[in-house]
Amino acid sequence: MNDYLLPLLVFSPVIGMIMIWLMPKTEEKTLKQFGWIGTLMPLLISLFLYQQWLTGVSLSSYQIKWNWIQFGNLAMYDDTLYTVDFELSLDGFSLVFILLTTVLSMLAALASFYIKTEWKGYFLLFLLLEVGMLGVFMADNLLLFFLFFEVTFVSLFFLIGRWGYLNKEKAAYHFLVYNGIGSVLLLFVIATLFVRVGTTNIDALTHILNVGDVALLAPISPFLTDVLCILLFIAFAIKLPVFPFHSWMVRVHREAAPPVVMLHAGVLLKIGAYGMIRFGLGIFPEQVEKLALLFMIVGVISFLYGAFLALVQTDLKLVWAYSSVSHMGIVLFGFGTLNDAGLQGAVFQVVSHGAIAALLFFLIALLYERTGTTELNELGGLAAHMPIFSGVLLTAGLAALGLPGMSGFISEFMAFLGLFKEQMLLAIIAVIGLILTAAYTLRAVLKITFGKKTYSVTWWDVQGIEYVPIIILFTVIVAIGVYPMWLGQLVQEDITTWLLRIGG
Repeated sequence: MNDYLLPLLVFSPVIGMIMIWLMPKTEEKTLKQFGWIGTLMPLLISLFLYQQWLTGVSLSSYQIKWNWIQFGNLAMYDDTLYTVDFELSLDGFSLVFILLTTVLSMLAALASFYIKTEWKGYFLLFLLLEVGMLGVFMADNLLLFFLFFEVTFVSLFFLIGRWGYLNKEKAAYHFLVYNGIGSVLLLFVIATLFVRVGTTNIDALTHILNVGDVALLAPISPFLTDVLCILLFIAFAIKLPVFPFHSWMVRVHREAAPPVVMLHAGVLLKIGAYGMIRFGLGIFPEQVEKLALLFMIVGVISFLYGAFLALVQTDLKLVWAYSSVSHMGIVLFGFGTLNDAGLQGAVFQVVSHGAIAALLFFLIALLYERTGTTELNELGGLAAHMPIFSGVLLTAGLAALGLPGMSGFISEFMAFLGLFKEQMLLAIIAVIGLILTAAYTLRAVLKITFGKKTYSVTWWDVQGIEYVPIIILFTVIVAIGVYPMWLGQLVQEDITTWLLRIGG
């Protein structure tokens, strides 16, 4: 059973795709139901895997390796040379991202009930996107990772360009250009490693490049290794994104449909963090150690830059878009500390921001469904007519600014703890970002809920099935904030391994 559980997890959304493909495109209600049902099997499998880990089952027992592609016939030298197997594996670090993906996919599918047109095409692409996301976090070789990465790239391009707001096509092409550059850089790194080493298996690359007791087919000079590491990090910095590679993401957050942004902000941005941590510390630990200060500096700049621009926005979508830029800066400088607290803070921030951002953009979906606008100057006094919505928005805002007892606090605390340990001056400068975060969050939330009323209609409050995403996401946010150990234990073994690799 273990041999087939991971491929079943990755490709289970295809079952939903088949059901939707067989349905007439005019059956709106049924198509939406099947689109949501298609996300349930991966969610149940991921929860089963987490339950197995809780009972002491080793996640390393869940892996598969099937013969897939062979370039030439070099069996007389080594039958593994220039072969690419279909390899999936699991550890605590990847399980964190898988749980985040399956939970947010189910909730985003629920929020997709607000999609107005072409439901069949939408949910086919939506489930294909989930296949790509799950594959990225379980791929055990770089080429397979890249292929799943491109699946998310293509499906997201069409989801942005077809279902969204007025300038959705421009946002989609902006996304295409930036992420296309990132894909080219990533492919160059993978191809170079494959040619020089003869494999794309992540564990094999880690061993060969760092242990050094295996003869390379073609030598990799220290200079080339540095170049490959820098290109890899630029590719993932575009995906994360951090300053100055962020402009495409702001457009996507503003123009894409809110359910798509829930997944984009909640999961897809985190592929950048996953790649930096997994491949940076795994394959290029020495180079990462040399670049650590640069990562911390760029992370602090992104944190401050995003927070300042969020403070001056007049559109709620742009406030949360620049907030994402700011919070991804925390991930980067936490990673750059290369100590236990900082790395844990980076991972916690990934999950925390995923849940909080998904909740905030779900609330945007509800707000736009009722009002047709997200402009701060056109909204105000919502607390009088939508008290539940206003209370949820305020609580989500408090989670985003790091209120103790919620996930935002513990993730920021650990990342800053790591930064203070390594670079106290940078940490002191970065504290300004915490003040700006509180300012832009409270400004936006209070202007909407208690500001001057500028409309004459009464809108309906949260109701029915809309409570489901709110309750589930708040549960995750509070669970991490109150008892972070359940998440920390999942990733501690991997963090310890990475730190030992760089001598930390």
